[in-house]
Amino acid sequence: MKKWQIVLLALFFLASLCMALCAGRYPISLGGVARIFLSGLGLDGVLGAPDREALLIFWNIRAPRIIMSFVVGCGISIAGAVFQALFRNPLAAPDILGVTAGSCFGAALAILFLTNVTLAVQGSAFIFGIAAVSLAYFMALSSWDRSAAVLVISGIVVSAFFQAGLSILMYVADPYDQLAQIVFWIMGSFHTSSWAKIAGTLPLIVTGSLLLGVFSWRLNIMTQNEEEAMSLGINVLAWRIFYVTISTLIVAASVSTTGAIAWIGLIMPHIARFLVGTDHKKLIPATAFLGGTFMMLMDTLARSVLASEIPISIVTSIIGAPFLGYLVLSRRYAGARNELGN
Repeated sequence: MKKWQIVLLALFFLASLCMALCAGRYPISLGGVARIFLSGLGLDGVLGAPDREALLIFWNIRAPRIIMSFVVGCGISIAGAVFQALFRNPLAAPDILGVTAGSCFGAALAILFLTNVTLAVQGSAFIFGIAAVSLAYFMALSSWDRSAAVLVISGIVVSAFFQAGLSILMYVADPYDQLAQIVFWIMGSFHTSSWAKIAGTLPLIVTGSLLLGVFSWRLNIMTQNEEEAMSLGINVLAWRIFYVTISTLIVAASVSTTGAIAWIGLIMPHIARFLVGTDHKKLIPATAFLGGTFMMLMDTLARSVLASEIPISIVTSIIGAPFLGYLVLSRRYAGARNELGN
């Protein structure tokens, strides 16, 4: 990565962080943020004591939300980069094996039958997300062809099954209460972020992300044809299970906490690949940093643009859909140039 790219990324992070710290329905100036941090260090006398209301809002609502959005953005983006490498498909997303569909079904099930207890919704979403991917893998392993393509097809089948189940639950839900809760959860939000959720979610996402980062060099081999990877002594099936398992745990933990989040896992690896190249030892950290920063910025916009909060998937889709269109058109244009010999 060139120096100007590092400087640009650092400025992007600092600008996003300052906006996230200050913006919101209760705006806090940079000076107010500084007073809050100094107060936490016991240095009230430097800039003066912070406003008590701002202090409570910052530590109980805003700080957990910023941390959660950054960590979830990192995890989902890394999972997207891993799946794109494993399936050698630039359009692969973290929900390709059905984890998001399974989590949404589990959350809707808990909202419908467990009186919307937060812990029950999160636990049910996590369990059904893992179950969905496990089912997809069982189907793929039961097939005579154990290639990555069969695994993707199995994921599509499982996703369709859980989407049908979700539609049934939404059909029978109370339209004046439960249905609205299910729809809002499906669209994703960080409004329920808390220190307790961070304590339950962050260790799993961080541990999984570190494992994927440590073994990222093998992804360079996994992007080759299976025959070439096996000729280099790589147990393709075992390593595919490893990467899919860790990535699924990360995505399931993220989705069970915040709801479904669209596009981040698809577009962030492409931007990182443009900046640092295709070497996954550099790509994975760059994707994590970009994904976390971008998610933090999108959440700031979601809670600041209107008087009522916008679901996070709406904001990310507004950015992600045009990017995918640009990606398709640019690839088509590049293919046309190659065919013309230019």
